[in-house]
Amino acid sequence: MLQRTRNGKSRTVLVAGGAGFVGSHLCDALLARGDRVICVDSYITGSKDNVRPLLNHADFRLIEADICEFDRIDEPLDQVYNLACAASPPQYQADPVHTMMTCVTGTGNLLSLAEQHGASFLQASTSEVYGDPAEHPQREDYRGNVNCIGPRACYDEGKRAAEALCFDLLRSGRVDARVARIFNTYGPRMQPHDGRIISNLLVQAISGKPLTIYGTGEQTRSFCFVSDLVAGLMALMDVDPNPQAPVNLGNPGEFTINELATLVLAMVPTVSKMVRKPLPQDDPQRRRPDISRAQELLGWEPKVPLREGLRHTADWFIATVGNDAENKPRRSTVRSQAVSPDMGMGV
Repeated sequence: MLQRTRNGKSRTVLVAGGAGFVGSHLCDALLARGDRVICVDSYITGSKDNVRPLLNHADFRLIEADICEFDRIDEPLDQVYNLACAASPPQYQADPVHTMMTCVTGTGNLLSLAEQHGASFLQASTSEVYGDPAEHPQREDYRGNVNCIGPRACYDEGKRAAEALCFDLLRSGRVDARVARIFNTYGPRMQPHDGRIISNLLVQAISGKPLTIYGTGEQTRSFCFVSDLVAGLMALMDVDPNPQAPVNLGNPGEFTINELATLVLAMVPTVSKMVRKPLPQDDPQRRRPDISRAQELLGWEPKVPLREGLRHTADWFIATVGNDAENKPRRSTVRSQAVSPDMGMGV
């Protein structure tokens, strides 16, 4: 059904990071409901391949730009989604200064655009703002346990600063800003070598390599399929009135990494076994969202169970990268040498 603004015209929506994993699925969903979409991406971690099917769509426009240097647009905007930031530890630690500036300068630029155009704004924040949490499950009023000078701080503290910008501008009446705290998300179009636990394990299994488990493997994560997350993001952007508080979006189902690896081994025919490596610094031990606020305010909760979503994701990896997954990483322009992958994952 075609979505309309108050003046009867279709919405124009800017999606920063729109060629990324989550962003490209969001672009698909916005176009499907009748919006015009402007996708902005630097391709540092995104890929033009993710939006290639949309390039001939009459209501889709693609701009290559870094949001740290992007501060004007030549047409009216109704909504701005900010998903532009490297989201996995190997990627955001590869150039930590750029990660921090993307969160602060880049978010500031997009908030200014939203203010200029009177557009609603949604910031894709992350469960990483809770750090290695002392509270479980994590509610939005928990202030977190973050190492502000550690190797993950560029992302964790960068996202916390971006949230502060959003709420300062919201309180001042300058921008209708909303903040989603996104928990581990997975699905088709994940980069095979992004360092996230699901892509790591699937690529290793498909390639016949040992499955790498960090630490004991008893640390937990909650995995949300990408279609569920996109529905939550759109619901948060469109809800009226503005919640004026961050909203957790994720799947409250909690699994150990050992359980996930066992499920992957059962699902992907392979001779792979598990190998153990030391747990990276500041890696959270438990991660599970309390989604009561999203249920109450948005009427939202995830629908896709892990086994079903993992099957779709495994099928995509098999079809897309096949047995060459370990040897042929997709294009990436991260700016310095990679670091060892870990289990963490933000968005």
